[in-house]
Amino acid sequence: MKSVYHPGGLTLEALKIAHKAVEAAGEKQAGNIALLDVREVCNFADYFVICNGDSGRQVQAIYEEIEQVLKKAKEFPIYREGESDSGWMLLDYGDVVIHIFAPFERELYQLDELWKAAKPVLRIQ
Repeated sequence: MKSVYHPGGLTLEALKIAHKAVEAAGEKQAGNIALLDVREVCNFADYFVICNGDSGRQVQAIYEEIEQVLKKAKEFPIYREGESDSGWMLLDYGDVVIHIFAPFERELYQLDELWKAAKPVLRIQ
């Protein structure tokens, strides 16, 4: 299992980062949480975390909670994208990419279907 390296900080294995993200999303009552092992079907990440909030405000709260929990573990995103009002926010930790959607955008973009060849590690409805 690869570790994610950040200069000056500790490293966590990618799966541990993904699990921390799932736990943080759950703390903010994210819905339909999926953790996918994409190592065999993707060349830019090992794991995807996909979840949704019921409103822009909840999407923002989930995003902030995940970032805060991982920051405490000395893990920092290498890329961020999206605004809560866009319905899709993304945190990229290198080997772990976290997608937080509003329900409409989750259905529209259908990442779960796009990456259906990935191995599901866990799903929380």
